[in-house]
Amino acid sequence: MSASLPAIGRHRLTNRVILAPMAGVTDRPFRQLCRQLGAGLVVSEMVTADPALWHTRKSRLRLDHSGEPGPRSVQIAGGDAKMLAKAARLNADQGAEIIDINMGCPAKKVCNKAAGSALLRDEALVAEILDAVVAAVDIPVTLKIRTGWCADSNNGVRVAKLAEAAGIQALAVHGRHRQQRYSGYAEYDTIAAIKDAVSMPIFANGDIDSPAKAAAVLDYTGADAVMIGRGAQGNPWIFQETDHYLRHGTILPAPSRDERRRVMQGHLNALHDFYGEHMGVRIARKHLGWYLAWHCPADELKAHRARFNILESARDQLHFVDELFCHGAEGSPRTLTTDGTSAA
Repeated sequence: MSASLPAIGRHRLTNRVILAPMAGVTDRPFRQLCRQLGAGLVVSEMVTADPALWHTRKSRLRLDHSGEPGPRSVQIAGGDAKMLAKAARLNADQGAEIIDINMGCPAKKVCNKAAGSALLRDEALVAEILDAVVAAVDIPVTLKIRTGWCADSNNGVRVAKLAEAAGIQALAVHGRHRQQRYSGYAEYDTIAAIKDAVSMPIFANGDIDSPAKAAAVLDYTGADAVMIGRGAQGNPWIFQETDHYLRHGTILPAPSRDERRRVMQGHLNALHDFYGEHMGVRIARKHLGWYLAWHCPADELKAHRARFNILESARDQLHFVDELFCHGAEGSPRTLTTDGTSAA
């Protein structure tokens, strides 16, 4: 692991712990929360490179970075070099300070359009896209990839060299090939080989779900930072915990009940405000489900999720969280009824 903190162009990161871009997850409320809780960089949900589709409500919300501190990193996805270059320019004009190119998404609907990790099958097209996007903007461009398309096509090192030659300023590598999707386990040998092959900052991604795991991955790969995705779902405290561990080698105390309630309610409020109550209530269900998975006893998880998922108002969702953290005399959570109120 290098001694100084990594930089992306002129942007020096504040620590070595980065929030990975995740479609349907890293919206503005979640990015802001993770930054508040210690993420050194946050990356937006991927936005299609086709500006003709930006008029949809989903795309408009994904492009909304109002009030966010810099550096603002926007991920774009597509398979056409000219279209990606245009998308990069438009996002830069709208305030993006870093453009990130998605060549790592394994989703069928993305790969079927020859985008995301499907691009790794065509190294000539990879080079064309990277050259076009870097030339199109005067802000740093980064890239996110997987180790390859499949076990027999582990071309991450070659793609990394193409990226460095094109002027990519940092590279995030998920330690799985596309056909694995999220199954099995991430491997870090390819990430280590990429770090040895190029001089730009490398961010290691995949199965990093604890401060100790982050430290082990950094030590094994020599990467400059870790990028955390699913490990942050329901556990945004992982950023401050990991940063503290990397700096001091000690584990922070777990967040108190008061802190968990405050953060969960603040997150729900932000979702309701950002999306409006109707959509915000629905999007809150998956986030609260992840919080419950981290912080509820296993034997209570299914019942709590079912009760929360039928609530239809922001008020009832916030009341549910209040009741979740109310304790009876013996210290155990009260049983919650289907409308989110506590049973006697």
